[in-house]
Amino acid sequence: MKKTVHINETNQEFHLTNGKISYIFRVMEKTHTLEQLYAGKAIRHRDSFDHLIEREIRPSNNQVTGDHTTSLEHVKQELPVFGTTDFRYPALEIRYPDGDRISQFEYLDYQVIEGKKKLPGMPATFAEAEEATTLEIRLHDRYSALVLKLSYTIFHQFSALTRHVEISNSGNETYQLERLMSFSLDLPTDDFDFIHLHGAWAREAQLERHPLLTGVQHISSTRGASSHVHNPFFALAKKTATERQGEVFGFSFVYSGNFLAQVEVDPYHVTRAMLGINPHQFGWALSPGAVFTAPEAVMVYSDAGLNGMSQTFHSLYRNHLISPKWSGRKRPILINNWEATYFQFDEAKILELATDAQALGIDLFVLDDGWFGKRDDDASSLGDWSVDRAKLPTGIAGLADKIHALGLQFGLWFEPEMVSVGTPIHDAHPDWEIGHPHKNISHGRNQYVLDFSRPEVVDNIFAQMDAILKSCKIDYVKWDMNRYISEAFSQALSSERQGEILHRYILGVYALYEKILAGYPELLIESCAGGGGRFDAGLLYYAPQTWASDDTDAVERLKIQYGTSLVYPLSAIGSHVSEVPNHQVARITSLKMRGDVAAFGTFGYELDSTKLSEDEKAIIREQITQVKGWQALIHQGDFYRLLSPFEGNTTAWMVVAADKSEALVGVYHVLAKPNPAYERILLAGLDAAALYRIDGNEAVRYGDDLMQAGLLLGGNYIGRAQDYWSRKMPGDFSSQLYHLQKIDNS
Repeated sequence: MKKTVHINETNQEFHLTNGKISYIFRVMEKTHTLEQLYAGKAIRHRDSFDHLIEREIRPSNNQVTGDHTTSLEHVKQELPVFGTTDFRYPALEIRYPDGDRISQFEYLDYQVIEGKKKLPGMPATFAEAEEATTLEIRLHDRYSALVLKLSYTIFHQFSALTRHVEISNSGNETYQLERLMSFSLDLPTDDFDFIHLHGAWAREAQLERHPLLTGVQHISSTRGASSHVHNPFFALAKKTATERQGEVFGFSFVYSGNFLAQVEVDPYHVTRAMLGINPHQFGWALSPGAVFTAPEAVMVYSDAGLNGMSQTFHSLYRNHLISPKWSGRKRPILINNWEATYFQFDEAKILELATDAQALGIDLFVLDDGWFGKRDDDASSLGDWSVDRAKLPTGIAGLADKIHALGLQFGLWFEPEMVSVGTPIHDAHPDWEIGHPHKNISHGRNQYVLDFSRPEVVDNIFAQMDAILKSCKIDYVKWDMNRYISEAFSQALSSERQGEILHRYILGVYALYEKILAGYPELLIESCAGGGGRFDAGLLYYAPQTWASDDTDAVERLKIQYGTSLVYPLSAIGSHVSEVPNHQVARITSLKMRGDVAAFGTFGYELDSTKLSEDEKAIIREQITQVKGWQALIHQGDFYRLLSPFEGNTTAWMVVAADKSEALVGVYHVLAKPNPAYERILLAGLDAAALYRIDGNEAVRYGDDLMQAGLLLGGNYIGRAQDYWSRKMPGDFSSQLYHLQKIDNS
């Protein structure tokens, strides 16, 4: 196995490299802090990287008396702290018993581990000894008994590395941790564009790109969840970088709560990028013997543009984050009853929908909200996970048996983290609700948040869910979360520990996932938070797919799924065909376009199929047959974004099998144009020398032809003028899928 962690003992330099990426830092001679030397495309190892040190005399404060080159303000650092001559925002901030925040974490020792350790109580990427190497660096505080451990993992096959941080207190005093970023990287230039995904409910993952500015810019969440507003991901792309060329650094946070992704450009054009738990309203008491572990952050480097970055994230997360039980396994094509019935259903209606779904070729029927308590609207029953016998007289077990008897799998909706007024759990335990008992507590969607920072609350909800799950065979759970946390207060925490609640809450969510999956390891969970309000790498560790948005309109989904694909694999993107007029925007799109967009995700339906015509049902049967045949290609292949919905009327993307034996291309036009120009879509990722047959037609084309000349969307009507004038016009909201298969050209 090729060595991936090199240590120059004399110079105290550390070089992580796998032939694709290099990451180099060292211990500074006089301050004994860590200096960042290089991050980017792999460079060869050597006995010394002293030539990468930049240290000139500049107006500044210096740590060492008489030495004018010991200003950390002018040093690229691995773990910057504020106040010890560095005035940029820090990765670490601790309040000491005296009230000061003066830290000095100095190098102690290192350890190299083959493979990767599991993070206690939190999701993280995983790897065996032959797949990755981990470097642990320990630093001790000059002024206390605090010890920091930085853990770097470099994957042998990917241009990626991860970092998380652990801080422990072996002393006799309590310290207040106020900021601990999981990743911090100082880059020597500001020649980057800042790329991130913003949005709101029903319009998540909107891509934004703009040049870096001198000063601070950030995206974040203060909502108790990673949020619809900003995804915990960002990229720094060279200004000339495109989808398939140029340098890009991508950063992703394996965490589902409040986060901060910040970029700071100093007056000398150094760019500091950091990612971690949002320090806003965060604080953690490090009492004697305490250990705090920050979540994991992932950095990907690409010299093949944004698509190269995305493909690395996709492969890394499919193989080293998503459970192996699901990463390479075909997902069931489901139908969900929500938009068909909302709360108004009974067993007869559900069985009618399920019977029709089975005849269409669907694999899984999902019963959504409204099956429990007295849940006839969104104002009651959350936290009372007992079956509504008025709707389901034979209970969940009876319904599940009947649906399984049809040859379908059965799925069920839960919103475990919420509570409604008037439920038994609310009346018996008013202190289990997040919020101050003597101050106003706002509601969202007529519901309140259970205090998952308390283990007894998690245990209660698990017991209720467990009673349902063990009563019958349930194959799938849709795990929803429909409101944010605003008044963050726990009656179980002291005043000094109220800053811990939001992180403890997320740890409680993870604990419930762990309990459910320990008891039901074959259960497929799809996470949801009012759509994409908690679409993050943290939840992918437990739930291999996430509902991308409550907006199922095919046109809006082009942007949502395009943006989401920057970091998350297609197999994780929950995508359904729904009714028209669409329930979110009232747009009417063809069943074909809705299916052609949803195909590039997990794929499913959210409609009342009993109301469809026979022609529409025939289209659905064909869609299901096609997607089942293509699912391995879509979920395991290399995804290429070709034309952006954020830049024009036409969107195009494609997925190519790893062995380049086949590909699927999706092309979408939002509005029809009169007398349109000819269009060509330049494909990517094909075998240049191979012949490909398109859609089974006799005409074949070479891979280089398709990538350089492109897929022609116009036709050849020489000698066929009448055919041209009598052709069927596609109109607005049109789409086309092209399936390419390599043929033997020997």
